[in-house]
Amino acid sequence: MLTDIDWRPYDLDDEAPVEGDVRISDELSSEYLDFDRHLFVYLPPDYDESDRTYPVCYMHDGQNVFDEATSYSGSWDIHQAMDELHDEGLDAIVVGVPNAGDDRTVEYTPHPHPEFGGGGADSYLQFLFEEVKPLVDETFRTRPETESTGLLGSSLGGLISLYALFEYPEKVGFLGAMSPAFWWSGEEIFEYVADQSFTPARIYVDVGDTESMDDPERCELYLNDAERMVEQLREKGYDDVEFVIDEGGVHREHAWARRFPDAMRFLLGDD
Repeated sequence: MLTDIDWRPYDLDDEAPVEGDVRISDELSSEYLDFDRHLFVYLPPDYDESDRTYPVCYMHDGQNVFDEATSYSGSWDIHQAMDELHDEGLDAIVVGVPNAGDDRTVEYTPHPHPEFGGGGADSYLQFLFEEVKPLVDETFRTRPETESTGLLGSSLGGLISLYALFEYPEKVGFLGAMSPAFWWSGEEIFEYVADQSFTPARIYVDVGDTESMDDPERCELYLNDAERMVEQLREKGYDDVEFVIDEGGVHREHAWARRFPDAMRFLLGDD
């Protein structure tokens, strides 16, 4: 388990500072992965003034979660969305876990693609659940139980979130898969899910109807695979599934950021 990790207020962008209570950790080295990284943590507005405990949502591609300056394709501005949800009575700690750069497709994929490779998701999930989650639970006032622990990601981040539910059913109680790139695993991900035992969870899945504007076949694949997976999950007994088709939605951060508040309203609604 990671120990002796210091946290400080987020301070990576002096020209356009991130508003709200966002903190950054020391750089972490993992027993399971070669790529060192910081963690980013959002804390609700009343965190320092209360003794409340909070559910936790772990988000992949963490460098895109809070800050345009660290993002490689746009920021979700999650801190702003979560502050607004706080005003509605919905709160969570959000942990942004940055990807591994060029090895992102390795860490986020459970099965290798015949052309693009990958398939290192198991090591990434060991890092997430055996190192990151214990560190977060030890450092902050979390609700560590299964039903209060979730994952959310887009594209391959959506793929790894669903895979994590079945690999760590005792850890994951809710998940969001935005524009999930099931095409990477092809039939293997559907066969994998079919073989897994039912484990209770709240699941949000969405997809844009124009995910890939330059590739109509890929666009159709995103849509068809998302619909197929939702149907498969419901046939498995998952009644607590929200599925959204976003008219005009493209495969970009700004589209996922726009859909994020409704996703969290669903995922946290009964917390």
